[in-house]
This record gives sequence, structure tokens and C-alpha cells, in this order.
Amino acid sequence: MINRQIISTVTILFFVLSGCTPTRVSDQVSLMPPTHWKNQPESASSKLDLAKWWQGFNDPLLNGLIKQALVANHDLKIANERIKEVKALATVAKSALYPSVDLFASGGREKKIDRIVGVPGSRGIELITPTGDAISGGLTARWEIDLFGSRRLDAEAVLAQALGAEEALRTVQVGLLAQIATNYLELRGVQKRITIQKGIIDVNREKLRALQAFKQAGLANSSAVSSQTALLTGSEAVLPRLKQSASSLIYRLGVLLGESPSKLEARLSLLGTEPIDLPVLPTLLPADLLVQRPDLRIAKTEITTAAAKLGSSRADLFPKIQLAASAGYGAIAVGGFPSLAESIYTLGTGLTAPIFNAGRIEAYISAADSRLKQAAVNYEKSFLLAVEDVENAYVAYRTADIQCHQFSEAQTAANTGYKQKNLLYQQGAGDYLSVLEAQKNELALSDEKTKSDTAIKVAVVSLYRAFGGGWDQGSKIIED
Repeated sequence: MINRQIISTVTILFFVLSGCTPTRVSDQVSLMPPTHWKNQPESASSKLDLAKWWQGFNDPLLNGLIKQALVANHDLKIANERIKEVKALATVAKSALYPSVDLFASGGREKKIDRIVGVPGSRGIELITPTGDAISGGLTARWEIDLFGSRRLDAEAVLAQALGAEEALRTVQVGLLAQIATNYLELRGVQKRITIQKGIIDVNREKLRALQAFKQAGLANSSAVSSQTALLTGSEAVLPRLKQSASSLIYRLGVLLGESPSKLEARLSLLGTEPIDLPVLPTLLPADLLVQRPDLRIAKTEITTAAAKLGSSRADLFPKIQLAASAGYGAIAVGGFPSLAESIYTLGTGLTAPIFNAGRIEAYISAADSRLKQAAVNYEKSFLLAVEDVENAYVAYRTADIQCHQFSEAQTAANTGYKQKNLLYQQGAGDYLSVLEAQKNELALSDEKTKSDTAIKVAVVSLYRAFGGGWDQGSKIIED
């Protein structure tokens, strides 16, 4: 009767207290995001789908490379397996909230020579050593009633870690897509510069041939020939460096795509000359980073984890109550005697409460509180770094945009000058060396214009990476 009253009281307390978890700690951190971006260009007036921002370049080959990387990249595979690992651990942690039921069974035969009994026999009383056969089996159940939320908070901490692993996968994906686009765009720029450099070498070689001919005719001196020879050699020395850069970019893309560089080299050795579109710039606000950037979402799960662990540590100051029950069947048979059988059951409760532990629990609480404060500070720092990341990307874009317009105007002027000098030469009013010099000047400005074109495209990629583009907020990997 007393046991029933205890169990009823404990059950009522469980249902009353389990809903409020009295030791829970808040995981809320207040931030004051800026209201606008300081360096955002006026052209940032449209929203592109952040989940598939690279499609704004309208480059089928780039789209194909990214599609391949999302399936074959090794870092993504590792991150996916990490999600499975922590999801399994979350299941383990949540299982502690429920009773555990185990099956037990045992059996055996026993015979002791020091145990002799007399039994009636055909010749009177006979002395024998009886053999006993015993079997038993049944079920046992145990349940720790989570009155103060210790088990529940432990489960929440592991679940937060599982959600953090999901955000880690998204972080890897955001960085991966940005790396692929950056390396691809730089590769296209380098390959275009290789073509331009070959043109510069051809012009320098032609100018050297012309000077050598003029020298033989007495119209040029050795100094001019030597200077032009140095210019030709210098321009030829640039070409191997550009080819090395192209090879390195192809090898890097091979690693990112999980493909042998030798196979990828055939696909990327000669890219098309078609111009690549420039995507529109995103118009997210600074506060949107808290939702869009996976690294900030990871930092938030770290706060949730630390808060749950602090609450769990505080719960260790309170008593723990356990319920235990078992039921089964047992039988024993001794040779020569009828077997005995009975049903067995037990039902009980247990209570443990800390009295003296030399400050161990308080020390755990203090350490957990410090970890929570560290996580909160890290969250604030991560947000400031994210704002810096975006502002730097905007500055890089604006700088590259200005340079691109300036080099474009210079290239147009150089092209006009080359055409005019070539026309004068054709009409006999100009000299051939001036035409070659104008052509080389145009090619040099074309090289600078190519570098600025690449820089502005890479800046756009950096901007979308800084905004956390490359994943869909509607997707869900971890199930509650």
C-alpha cells in the first residue's frame, strides 16, 4: 500500500515537472545588427536565388562542375557521415528519457557430494546425492524519473550538436561552391591571358625581326636590337608562369570534384571564348546573415548545447528517483522429488541525493557556465566577422568594377590608336615600328582588362559566399 502511494506521488510529480524542466537555462543572445551596408553599391537592387547563385553566370560548364561536386566531393561525404553519427548519438541520448525493458533467462544443473539424502528403494533406504535442475526467466524494467530535467537537457544538448553537424555540412557546401566557381573563373581568365600573351610575344618577335632588318640597312643601332631582344625574352618568360597557373587551377578543381586531374584536364584545357554573364548582387540586410550563414547557425547551436549542459549540471544538485520492476517464472526439480515452480515479481523505488562530493558538482556547474559564456562571445564575434566578410566583398567588387571601366576605356582608346597608326602606315605616312608598338600597347591593356574582368566576377562569388549562398533553407537533413 505504501509502495503504491509512493509510485502515484512520484508519477504525478513527473508529469508536473517534466513539462517545465526547472533547471533549464536560456540560450538567447541579443545582438544589434547594423541597419545597412556601408559599401553596398547602388546596383545591388535585385535578389537572386541564393541557393543556386552560380546559375547567374549562365555558364553550362560551370553548372555541370558544381553538379558533379555536390555528388562526388570528399568533404561533403565526410560531413554527411558526421551527420549520421551525431544523429545516432541523439537517439541514444533521447532513449534515456524512456524506461528500459530487458529479458532475462537462466538455467542449470547442480550436484553436491556433501549433500546426501536417504530415499526409499527396492532394498530399503538408499543414500543418494540428488541432482537439481533449475530454470528461471522473465522481464525487468528500469526507469529514472526525470523530475529536474537532467536527462531531457542531455538529450537536447546532443540534438543541438546534431543540428550543428547539419549546419557544418552546409558550411562545407557554401565554401565548396565558392571555391569551384572562383577557380573556374580564374582558369578562364588565365587561359584568355595566355592567348593574349602569345600575341604580345608575336608582336615582340616581329618587332625584333624588323629592327634586325633595319640594322642591316643602317636604320637602327645595336642598342635598339638588344633592348627589343630583352623585351621578347621577358614576354616569353611570362608564358610558362601563366600555363603553370592554369594547370594548378585544373588540379585544384579535380580535387574539389573528386575526379582525377588528368581526366578533368581534357575538359578544361580549352574553354570557350564566349563572355560570361555577371550575376546581380544580393540585397540581404545584415540581420539576414543570422539566418542565412551556416557558420552563424553553428555558433547558435553551440550556445544551445552549452545552455542545455549547464541546466543538466544544475540538475545534479537535486535528488534522482528510479523505478524498478521485474516479473518472471522459476522452477526447480531435484531428482526423485516433484518439481517446484512459482511466479516471481518485484516492484520498488530508489532515491539518491548528493550530500558531500568535495565540490565536484559545483565545479561542473561553474565549468558549464563558463562554456556557455564562451559560446555567447563566440557567437557575437562570428557575427562581426560575417559583417566584415560582406563589407570586404563589397569593397573588392567596387574596386574591381572601377578598374574594369577604366581599363575598358583605355583599351578602347588603344585600339583606336592602333587602327589610326596602321591606317597611316598603309597610306605611307607612318612607320612600321609605331604600328607594332601600338598593337603591343593594345594587347597589354587587354591583358589588364582581362584581369579586372576576372577580379569582378570573383568578387561576386566572394559576396555570395559571404552571404551564405549555396544551400536551400527549405531543406532539412536532421529529423526531430
